[in-house]
Amino acid sequence: MRFKNLAAVAVFTAAAYFAATGAWPWHRLAGEPVSLARVDTAPPPPSHHVLVDTLHSGETLSELLERHKMVGINLASLTDALNPRRLRAGLVFNFRRPVQDSVPDRISVRTGPEQRVLFTRVANNWSAGVDSIAWHPEIVRADGDIQNSLYEALDRQIPDSVLDDRERTNLAWALADVFAWEVDFSRDIRVGDHFTVVLERLVSDEGEVRFGRVLASDLSVDARHYTAFRFAGGDGSSFYDKDGNSLKRAFLRAPVEFRRISSGFTNARFHPVLGYTRKHEGTDFAAATGTPVMAAGDGTVIRAGRAGGYGNLIEIRHRNGITTRYGHLSRILTHRGDRVHQGEVIGKVGQTGLATGPHLHYEFRVNGVAKDSRRVNLGNGAPVAAAHRKAFEQERNRLAAILYQAPAPPIQIMAAVTS
Repeated sequence: MRFKNLAAVAVFTAAAYFAATGAWPWHRLAGEPVSLARVDTAPPPPSHHVLVDTLHSGETLSELLERHKMVGINLASLTDALNPRRLRAGLVFNFRRPVQDSVPDRISVRTGPEQRVLFTRVANNWSAGVDSIAWHPEIVRADGDIQNSLYEALDRQIPDSVLDDRERTNLAWALADVFAWEVDFSRDIRVGDHFTVVLERLVSDEGEVRFGRVLASDLSVDARHYTAFRFAGGDGSSFYDKDGNSLKRAFLRAPVEFRRISSGFTNARFHPVLGYTRKHEGTDFAAATGTPVMAAGDGTVIRAGRAGGYGNLIEIRHRNGITTRYGHLSRILTHRGDRVHQGEVIGKVGQTGLATGPHLHYEFRVNGVAKDSRRVNLGNGAPVAAAHRKAFEQERNRLAAILYQAPAPPIQIMAAVTS
């Protein structure tokens, strides 16, 4: 027993010595000991490879699939999810292929902002399904000075991290549409004009960002002041000023998204094709061939076809003896006798008839007499219905609190506001 006690004391004494001197038989790492959880391990080998491909111009879906060794697929069974006849060039397809296989077992394609179509191989058959993509709203407030154009001001003020170039363009068009009855953005803008806009941007679960809609705006143009508040009361959403009067008028100032006015209304213009001076009883909006042309107001189509120097022409009869004409079209998308509504696409910009370049020739006539469409009085907008007045004032006040908050940075991103 005494020998055992002496042996135990010797063992503990030796252990204490080696621990104190660092001479333990297994090497001690400097610093903190490494736990098993922190030891790096090699990741498992991938089970699938993903190849990204696009539908080429003039290529069919069958040809794209054959390029990936996929033959014998009954496309007719998949058309409920994806119509091959409506596919556009540049559409991106993701092919997932098992490592041990030469043929994909799943295909995914984004067919729109809100959905992705999935094709999954089960044994020797394919099934189709649709995944919905959720978008969450955020509120962005932006303001700044206008030096040259509204788009340029938005492009300068809003960084790519908030909205990319394409979405800033969509915002510029949407904001121009809000004030389309009030402001001629081709003529009225002056250095020092100012904008403030509250808009909704949408963010997907995958981190994508796009423009949603304009909620409110304050615009100072050529010493005039304009406000707009989106309000949904009765038939859909519309924009109203701070007093509850609709910004919508009977006619659009411009029935096309144009680059510039290439020729205005005048009693003496040198005609570039005919070679002499004569009246120009309309406004020429320069725009790319194929740009949609909209009906300026509600009415009935009284002419749709070829008309001499006008080329392809549409003429619409409206109330109170007003008619509008749309000339040099590349395509006519309506027929004589059709009832059309303001903003409805009726044709496409072209260069038919006596035209030296693609543009829309637009005429505004009252009892047969041509008027300058940019100067005619479009009247006052209808007010918010009495039944919705209280709701409008509540919504206006809520949006105004965001629009006019001070001091405020040029760009703010906030929680969503419902309307």
